[in-house]
Amino acid sequence: MANVTETTKLPNADEWVNTIRGLQLDYTFQRTAKITAGLLIAIAVTQAVYTALYIAEVDINRGLLWGAEGILFVAIAAFAGGAMVQSKRFAVGWSAIAFSAVLNVVQVGVGLTMFGPFREGAESLDALAPLAGAVVAFSFFVYNAAKVLLAFAALIFGLAKMNASVGGGKALGAVTAIVGAVALASNAAIMVLGRGALGQLPISGGSGVLATLLLGLILVSATRDND
Repeated sequence: MANVTETTKLPNADEWVNTIRGLQLDYTFQRTAKITAGLLIAIAVTQAVYTALYIAEVDINRGLLWGAEGILFVAIAAFAGGAMVQSKRFAVGWSAIAFSAVLNVVQVGVGLTMFGPFREGAESLDALAPLAGAVVAFSFFVYNAAKVLLAFAALIFGLAKMNASVGGGKALGAVTAIVGAVALASNAAIMVLGRGALGQLPISGGSGVLATLLLGLILVSATRDND
């Protein structure tokens, strides 16, 4: 039997380049905006679930949930930033979304890496209690600042939707703008006056989560107009 020698032809440089190009996604404005909208809705859902579990006093792994939120915020920063530079209109709204995500990454990072050690230190040494309190206060300040930016974005896109739509779209825009205004005012008040400014009322957090959800819904349809 004759020996048959098989040779394998390796792809050349041009073929490798074409293969890599085939794997790349075309991140158009419509695609980045829709991805951002989906991420915002996912964040709103996770925050609502966390709040419900906390109120129900269910024992959950906060670190795992916060870590997942941190990843979502990183993605929002990337895609909202992309939409910001691609957008023909409302670049300020996209900028507010992108930078709110950056602030939220900082806030989540503080919670994951500093809450535990400072709490343990304060329990063992009373002198560290003010430092632990300062870390928590800083985290909440960043949290409220991020909510102010998201609320501002909800107000911008809500007003745009209200002015450009009729029927249900107009109503969604109006509700989003109103909720955004409430979230902006309440979170700004806490930043200026302190965490006790609104008493025990969960206005800032609740309105912030609702504004995030409505903003995501608005952006799903806003992509059609290349806003």
